[in-house]
Amino acid sequence: MESSSIPARRLCQPLHKFGQKLVHRRMLEKEVTKTATDRSLSTLDLVALGVGLTMGVGVYILVGEVAGNQTGPSIVICFLVAGLTSLLAGLCYAELSVQIPLSGSAYLYAYVTVGEIWAFITGWNLIFSYSADTASIFLAWILGFDMFGYQISQAISEDILLHIPQVLVKNLGFFIGVPVILLTLCLTLRFRDSILLTKVVTLVRLLILSFVIISGFIKGDLHNWKLTEEDYRKDELNGTSSLGPLGSGGFVPFGFPGILHGSATCFYAFIGFNNIVTRVEKAQNHQRSLPRGIVMSLLICVLVYFGVSASLTLMVPYYQIRPGSTLPEAFLHIGWAPAYYALALVFLCSLSLRPLGYMSSKAQLIYVMAKDGLLFPVHAKIHIATYMLIIVILGIIAAITAFFFRLDDLLHLVSIVTLLVHSVMAFCVLIVRYQPERKKGENEVQMQETGGNQTQGQEETAPAAEKLTLQGLFFPGGPTPTPLSGWVVYVCSSLLVLLLTLLCLVLVHWSSLLSGDPVPITVVVLLLVLITGITGVIWRQPQSCTPLPFKVPCVPLLPLLSIFVNVLLMMQMSAATWATLGVWMLIGFVIYFTYGIQHSWLQSPTEVRAQTLDSELSNANTCLI
Repeated sequence: MESSSIPARRLCQPLHKFGQKLVHRRMLEKEVTKTATDRSLSTLDLVALGVGLTMGVGVYILVGEVAGNQTGPSIVICFLVAGLTSLLAGLCYAELSVQIPLSGSAYLYAYVTVGEIWAFITGWNLIFSYSADTASIFLAWILGFDMFGYQISQAISEDILLHIPQVLVKNLGFFIGVPVILLTLCLTLRFRDSILLTKVVTLVRLLILSFVIISGFIKGDLHNWKLTEEDYRKDELNGTSSLGPLGSGGFVPFGFPGILHGSATCFYAFIGFNNIVTRVEKAQNHQRSLPRGIVMSLLICVLVYFGVSASLTLMVPYYQIRPGSTLPEAFLHIGWAPAYYALALVFLCSLSLRPLGYMSSKAQLIYVMAKDGLLFPVHAKIHIATYMLIIVILGIIAAITAFFFRLDDLLHLVSIVTLLVHSVMAFCVLIVRYQPERKKGENEVQMQETGGNQTQGQEETAPAAEKLTLQGLFFPGGPTPTPLSGWVVYVCSSLLVLLLTLLCLVLVHWSSLLSGDPVPITVVVLLLVLITGITGVIWRQPQSCTPLPFKVPCVPLLPLLSIFVNVLLMMQMSAATWATLGVWMLIGFVIYFTYGIQHSWLQSPTEVRAQTLDSELSNANTCLI
């Protein structure tokens, strides 16, 4: 018997080793010391940064795009749902920023908490998100120029396949000019140090949007939230051109499916707050200022989006909002032409802040992933001159992307990728909270001190050393986490993600549930029973007692709720969006399994990693943040 099991063991050893490589976690030996002058960002600075990077295209374009043919006046509910989804993710980011006090991103958090494969998936998708988002900014600029009579979008919307050379020649100056302008701004303003400019731009933007909200409540008509088929026919007889669909009229003309689709689209408006975590090492009292900055910036954005969407739908009947129309066009409807041009000018100026931050973050992320060995080493050889050149190249790539994709396609792509990343962050919080503490000498960052390959090996074999019983699942032996309890939570959390995904797939076809079909109802009930039982197992496991200035409340419920809402919104995306994401992920997996997994930084000797870690983080933060 023993001799026959030897080949099986030999076969399992390579698979076990391969699995260990996938879940290797990055070790951060100590927190980089920062002087008082280095930590110059207050909570107000972080709030201004979060609002400035979040409040961009969404508030000017999404409101009209969604209200016109997806939700009608119920767009205010969509922004509340999207804001709640982002707030749940923001709480997870806030706890992780306290646990890992180093400038980074979701990529770093995933690498430290759940392992290398998840870190690569997160980083690879963030690169795609930054590219698509920058491309959407370019398309928004085109719409902005259209407001002043430069009909660039009309030229681009012609028969592209027959006139690509002519269109390229005609608009080449625009497509090349935008990245060059961005380069000039980066060189002259040094965006990473221009927090004063950020606060000024954010303040002006909030004042203008406050004017929009007040104007909407003054000139708006509450009847526009109760429109009927009779109103629609009157507008047709009055010669109102290009009327959109009426739906069923009223406040929710397109029903619950419209609210779900609208919420998935409106989620784009809240993307950007997570860039605050890249300023951890510049924040004063980061353990308190970062959570406050994230939550306060999201709350401000929710209030502004709610007010703007309510004002627009009060001023203009939703079926008169043309697809692709922008927020300033509402003032033409009420006869305020000067306000239209003033708001259009602010719209163009306010778009400048977000691409600068996103392109800088994208270059930083590529640099760090290359330093970790997950991308090709040429990307790690970055100094200031070549870094600026990379920004130009990335800008040109984004411009080409904007040329071949429609604006709504880009918004959906950014949204689905960001929802995926936020789900990973919620999963990270769920895992980290139930892991045993590790203390190593003078190290300050306890959570990420795995202690090298030897400690990781002990951790991985620990569950086998302890005895797992049914009683132990619901009645653990002690008040502190153990390797066994941490392993149980990891397995149960993975199962819950799978079950929640299946539940969302069933709920997408909610009409069959309402019709009383017993098959989907039975499936939903079984899934809910399994989800409740496994959640109970996690809830009974001991949590980490490490005192932190901020923790996500109601764990494991809030992280699981975040994952559920994220996946449910992802299910609202079109098949084309999923196909594009699938192609991008396929390219990423090819790169990772052919290059990254073999050249990973974690495959280096432990002493080399310990010597080079601080210098890598210092160089990345100095050159790229």
